[in-house]
Amino acid sequence: MARRRSRSQRSGLAGLWLFLLGVLAGGGILYLACHDSLATRPEPRKAESPAPHAKPKRNAERRPGLTKPSGETPSPAQGGPAEASPAPTRPARVALVIDDLGRSVDDLLPLEKLGVPITYSVLPFQENTAAVAAQLRSRREEILLHLPMQAKNGENPGPGALRLGMTDDQLRTGTLAALQAVPGAVGVNNHMGSGLSVDARAMSAILRVLSSRGLFFLDSRTSPDSVGYRTAMALGVPAAERQVFLDSDPGPAAVHEQFQRLLDLARSRGAAVAIGHPHPDTLAVLTDEVPRARSQGYDFVPVSFLLDRAGGPE
Repeated sequence: MARRRSRSQRSGLAGLWLFLLGVLAGGGILYLACHDSLATRPEPRKAESPAPHAKPKRNAERRPGLTKPSGETPSPAQGGPAEASPAPTRPARVALVIDDLGRSVDDLLPLEKLGVPITYSVLPFQENTAAVAAQLRSRREEILLHLPMQAKNGENPGPGALRLGMTDDQLRTGTLAALQAVPGAVGVNNHMGSGLSVDARAMSAILRVLSSRGLFFLDSRTSPDSVGYRTAMALGVPAAERQVFLDSDPGPAAVHEQFQRLLDLARSRGAAVAIGHPHPDTLAVLTDEVPRARSQGYDFVPVSFLLDRAGGPE
């Protein structure tokens, strides 16, 4: 009986061991199968991200020397407006005065074709003074009396010239007669006059006539010692001074150089006044250069726009 029980116990233990071995074997097979499946499955892709401290790149770098308003302005690549150069702080104004008119009406046509305001200075007592003045009035142009005055070098200023040694009454009478010959004149500038313009008494007599008629004076500055502008300021007569003679040397290269000097002065000072004459080369240079200067932003104005007064610039 005891032997039979011992045999039964051994048989039960053997069965248990066989069961456990079966479980372990099955588990191993299942593990291997799952591992193989996972090994053949594609690994999921990781999302790309910038480095922890990386900053996004701009489409365009900021140019040195240009300032931006507060807040970023989109660059052209982002569809925003392009950066612009700073606007000029003030316009560069240019006044062109053409002297010695009155000899021929034909001088006016090429000047009219320039298409910019011109101040026309007309000599009195010339063959076509009346016709030239009439045409300019009909076109509503700005007219000056180009008043002949005595020169130092003895050159003849022409009929009606005012001279040293004249009394104040003679100077006033001569100025009034010249103004009557150029109706429509809104101002006066001197023709020659390197001798007379340095005489304060003579210039005072002439400028008092202008003051009584509400006219202005442009000092042609044919002499560096001219007192015309200074005397006008003292008498309360609006006045301006010439800065550039375009054609003292009438050759085209020289005229071109003086025109560029005029533009340089206008740009640096804000305004400049030039005097020229109806010479063929002067007109040819102006025909070429005036449109170019306008396209660059220079503003051509009558000389009356650039007057000074005793209290300061207009």
